[in-house]
Amino acid sequence: QVQLVESGGGLVQPGGSLRLSCAASGSFFGIGAMGWYRQAPGKERELVAGITSAGTPNYADSVKGRFTISRDNAKNAAYLQMNSLKPEDTAVYFCTADLLVLGSTSYMEFWGKGTLVTVSS
Repeated sequence: QVQLVESGGGLVQPGGSLRLSCAASGSFFGIGAMGWYRQAPGKERELVAGITSAGTPNYADSVKGRFTISRDNAKNAAYLQMNSLKPEDTAVYFCTADLLVLGSTSYMEFWGKGTLVTVSS
């Protein structure tokens, strides 16, 4: 069974920082692109940042210059460093990863259950 588990969410004041982590575990033998999405109350889920297997990142305009996505292929992990946080960054943050699972010939997209980030004074 394949799992993506996020950690690092919490309550932070405006202007503060948080670092989210995502770890993939289970029976797979390849990881492709990884990414972070978020969903705020009453809003649709949106892409925050993505990173290719080669390490090329992309960001939503709303987080450029404040957030940094990275990955550690040896640990099957991705990270999201969030700086200069704003109240509008409040959301549940979800990790995604394209995994090549045992018995499959193509990558499949997996999602974590999310971690809540609250930016408030």
